[in-house]
Amino acid sequence: MEFCGMLLLWISVTFPFLCLLALVAGHRSHSQTLLPPGPRPLPVVGSLFQIGNKPHQSLARLAKTYGPLMTLRLGQVTTIVVSSPEVAREVLQMKDAVFSGRSIPDAVRALGHADVSVAWQPPAKQWRSLRRICNTELFNSQTLDAHQSLRRQKVQELLSYISDRSLKGLPVDIGRVVFTTSLNLLSRTIFSVDLVDLHSESSQEFKQVVLEIMKEAGGSNLSDFFPRLAPIDLQGRRRRLTALFEKLQDILDEQINRRLQSKEEQQASKDFLEVLLHRQVQQDNFKMDRQVMKSLFMDLFAAGTDTSSSTVEWAMAEVLRNPRCMAKARDEVERVIGREKEVEESDIGRLPYLQAVVKETFRLHPPVPFLLPRKAESTVELDGYTVPEGTRVLVNVWAFGRDGEAWPEPNEFRPERFLEREVDFRGRDMELIPFGAGCRICPGLPLAFRMVHLMLASLLQKFEWKLPDGMGPRDVDMTESFGVTLAKAVPLRAIAVSIG
Repeated sequence: MEFCGMLLLWISVTFPFLCLLALVAGHRSHSQTLLPPGPRPLPVVGSLFQIGNKPHQSLARLAKTYGPLMTLRLGQVTTIVVSSPEVAREVLQMKDAVFSGRSIPDAVRALGHADVSVAWQPPAKQWRSLRRICNTELFNSQTLDAHQSLRRQKVQELLSYISDRSLKGLPVDIGRVVFTTSLNLLSRTIFSVDLVDLHSESSQEFKQVVLEIMKEAGGSNLSDFFPRLAPIDLQGRRRRLTALFEKLQDILDEQINRRLQSKEEQQASKDFLEVLLHRQVQQDNFKMDRQVMKSLFMDLFAAGTDTSSSTVEWAMAEVLRNPRCMAKARDEVERVIGREKEVEESDIGRLPYLQAVVKETFRLHPPVPFLLPRKAESTVELDGYTVPEGTRVLVNVWAFGRDGEAWPEPNEFRPERFLEREVDFRGRDMELIPFGAGCRICPGLPLAFRMVHLMLASLLQKFEWKLPDGMGPRDVDMTESFGVTLAKAVPLRAIAVSIG
């Protein structure tokens, strides 16, 4: 509503100029009839008023009328929306190279971040080098296996904190403590230090910065719909994102400076930061300068903390709303692992129901409702239609999970559906692609897989969970907060009771 109100006010003041802008832009050289179907656009604004503040939901509704491949004119920008696994397979697998470009939101150009970000820059030599570094130094099986003890330590710290809250009868802010655990795991892997303390509110401040970044980067922005007006930054999103990026970069600069000083004292740690600093002195064509380094760290911390923690929070919210599912998952953990033995990552494969709970959470609450927007690198045929070069492409993953034809009773939380059919969420089966697919698939998927299952299994093994006094299962607020990621609008607070 806030965006629509601002748009109406802005149009009433600038309508004559916008009409002139539309005339100057002229008609595209390609035939509009070759585009997929879509709603008839209004003059100047196109279909902007049909988007709303939860575009993943409004676009899913429009797709029921216009089909799984739909054209929208949003301001002066033509956007193709993909709302079915079948079309997504053509975009993300069969024609992945053509759709590998990025349509970059104006806001994430703040501080030049998009130019060097592994998430936003187009596939090129530097992008491939950054992906290779992440895959070989952070997320390959050998490295992840080597860091198992660190993940176990962080989970034990989480359980210890919850035990303390349990003894005092205090509720646990599940999203905050899981976010802190994920954050410290990453910071120990990258910098060999914990950035925040579970007992401190500083983790909430860090989380708030990340959430604000996701909101500003993913929110509706007039600069993206009327690119010629982007330099004005009418809504101030780029300005606000600049301030948020600066907050993160101050923390990163502090860690880098501390390491450079320790190197002079011959006390350097062997972590990911050390790997990147070593590349600075390598004589190759890819220079890992400080700006590239900080942008990479920002991508890792923003995506690596928020997505894993929100998945665990949504999963806990769903099992609290569905006590039968919680009891079934806990019984499985107790039967397979017991109460005394710590949950190990090697146990995950023996917990099919727990894995089904995670998959069902991904289906209903994908970490990103839209995959980061792609762009057609050349004119291409898609599902019998023509997609012109430069067209913005949105893949509505949220819509996949709510498709009644693919999923019976799509709005019900029913993990058993994944015991009845084999569905992989690592980019192979388009019905469930919470981390994307193709060359743009999230490189952190292997770590997220381990951490989400490990934390969720540990929380269910060590504690019984109940809602604060006066709340019943259906009182859990499941409202979504839209951004690049799909966060829970109202934090989940629950009472933990230690088991035996």
